[in-house]
Amino acid sequence: MLMPKKTKYRKAQKGRRRKHAVATKGTSLSFGEYGLKSLETHWVTARQIEAARRVLTRYLRKGGKMWIRIFPDKPVTMKGSEVPMGGGKGAVDHYVTPVKAGTIIFEITGIDEETAKHALNSASYKLPVKTKFISKGQWYEN
Repeated sequence: MLMPKKTKYRKAQKGRRRKHAVATKGTSLSFGEYGLKSLETHWVTARQIEAARRVLTRYLRKGGKMWIRIFPDKPVTMKGSEVPMGGGKGAVDHYVTPVKAGTIIFEITGIDEETAKHALNSASYKLPVKTKFISKGQWYEN
């Protein structure tokens, strides 16, 4: 699964959860012809990204190419079950990436539009955010 090789700090603070945050970076297609764009703000875990990646590679076979535009670099800590209050912060459990509305999550190329739409739609079931299929040919708003 995706995780950083090395981080400056082992544990991170949670940060403010902005419900209606809109992305300013990573909002347009840069590599592929088709993409999956987030419509809401949420944390996406490394496991969810990996599950969606597996679905996409099944559709792409040898013909297409895929880019993952997000990377889980935010550590989330968990304390053990039935641990009493106090005793400091828990150990790092998993990594997430905060995805804002408008962020491109995946990009693909090398397959026809109908297959790409079906592939990205199937991958979107593995993600906790509502998404939208976009293509380079069509005009879309950020």
